[in-house]
Amino acid sequence: MDYSIIFDLAVILFTCKVLSIFMRHIKVPQVVGQIVAGLLIGGNLLHIVEKSEPLVFMAEIGVLMLMFSAGLETDLKEIKSTGAVALLVAGMGVIVPLVFGYLLYSVFYGSAAVGSNEFWTAVFMGVIMTATSVGITVEVLRELGRLKTKVGTIILSAAIIDDVIGIVLLAFVSGLQGSENGGASGAFMVILRTVLFFVCSIVAGIVLHKLFYWLEKYRPHTRRVPIFSLVTCLLFSWAAETLFGIADITGAFVAGVIIRTVKSASDDTTRKLDISSYMIFTPVFFASIGIKVTIEFANINPMLIAFAVCFALVAMLAKMVGCFGASKLAGFGKKDSLRIGAGMMARGEVALIVATKGAEAGVLSSEFFIAVIALIIISSILTPIALKGLYKTENV
Repeated sequence: MDYSIIFDLAVILFTCKVLSIFMRHIKVPQVVGQIVAGLLIGGNLLHIVEKSEPLVFMAEIGVLMLMFSAGLETDLKEIKSTGAVALLVAGMGVIVPLVFGYLLYSVFYGSAAVGSNEFWTAVFMGVIMTATSVGITVEVLRELGRLKTKVGTIILSAAIIDDVIGIVLLAFVSGLQGSENGGASGAFMVILRTVLFFVCSIVAGIVLHKLFYWLEKYRPHTRRVPIFSLVTCLLFSWAAETLFGIADITGAFVAGVIIRTVKSASDDTTRKLDISSYMIFTPVFFASIGIKVTIEFANINPMLIAFAVCFALVAMLAKMVGCFGASKLAGFGKKDSLRIGAGMMARGEVALIVATKGAEAGVLSSEFFIAVIALIIISSILTPIALKGLYKTENV
């Protein structure tokens, strides 16, 4: 056994925590601190921790647990209660950024033939833009006393739907990009595999719902519930990747959604699994992103810097335009439509996960992680300012 992994873990966890605390004090998401920790201790600066197979494995477990937790937080009843409005806002909040991301990459690096690696890189840039992170938005709306309003509910529900659509889109694009057949037949097989996965998930979900309901009824608050929940997450992840050829994180997310249907089991699982996820696997995942990114400081590409800034600004603009337009169509006034658009601008973990999967598929260079990190930081700073400004003239 190579005991250097123990030292690496100690360094990662320590630096992640220190920088997370610092980021929290300056009102920036803690995830940014964990990525910066990876950049700091990795091959770019201090060269303390290098990329290794054990770290790659732990990072993969981390991303699965992260998406599993996202599924556990996805309340289908809440989504249903907001109805078609949230779906419309979410749909436009995906379509417009997807198109804008593709066009932005094409403007900077040129358009490419459909099916080429450059084409899929442009598509992945659009997919990265589709994700929404409402952690900051939730805190701002709570502070303003607007979290439980109609606008707040629409933002939360649309963000959840956004992530669901984004994960499905990632599964589809990843499968199509990796399809050996290509063309119409390749697209058909990807669609067929994706549909089959979700059909099988629904059937399995019905069975698992009854199983977890029985466990919670006759054996409540026992360790077996979170253990069986984790087993479900891992099996769904394995099945998604190996049996259906779609991203393993899709399986993890769906497993979380299924277990969420039994709220007591979901709460118990979240409470127990969050400890190991928060303390070990999630920091390793985000730090590994920084460790894997290679920045040649002596040869900084001005075009890449310009692209990163434009990527962040266009991503926020695209989300604002899409969600504002959908809100207006749904009958909201101009100010409320602007609030919904502003509340959907922030990006976070899902954007990083999509970028990571794009890099693993070989269609996204690690240098583009700079653009994703810039998006997270800039949107995290501007979203609260925009929301507070839009609510400034209104008394609570």
